[in-house]
Amino acid sequence: MMSMTFGVSSSVTLLFDFWDVHGPAGMVLSVFVVLLLTVFYEVLKVWRVWLSSCSKLAEPQPLCAVPPSYRTDSSSVLESSPSESSLTPMDSPAPTPSTRNSWLLHGIQTVLHMLQVSLGYMLMLCVMSYNTWIFLGVIVGSVLGYFISFPLLGQM
Repeated sequence: MMSMTFGVSSSVTLLFDFWDVHGPAGMVLSVFVVLLLTVFYEVLKVWRVWLSSCSKLAEPQPLCAVPPSYRTDSSSVLESSPSESSLTPMDSPAPTPSTRNSWLLHGIQTVLHMLQVSLGYMLMLCVMSYNTWIFLGVIVGSVLGYFISFPLLGQM
């Protein structure tokens, strides 16, 4: 039965049977790989936020438009605001490049979401090996990835 406490052994099997670590050199390499995967996970989160902001710019226009004329006399605010009956329906436009781009961005976001969730579960399973070095690799990779990608959020 597997031990459910953290240990500092240099022997561990990670995720797959072929990723069997024996010795300090293999552990250093495995910790480095896990660290890079965690940095990629953090950058992937920021990339999805950036794509989300791009897709909001590419959204199609609404199907109803508010007429430009409003009442400007001294009536109440409720009377001067447009109601549902004052919305004029617009013809549904044919698929334009922006609509196609919107679908493309949505497809890319879906694939990136699938990749992010899969990578997150794989990193969780790495931590569940209860190896202290692998755990520290995930933590340091998360800190480093956040440190690298956080300034990119401010530029969006």
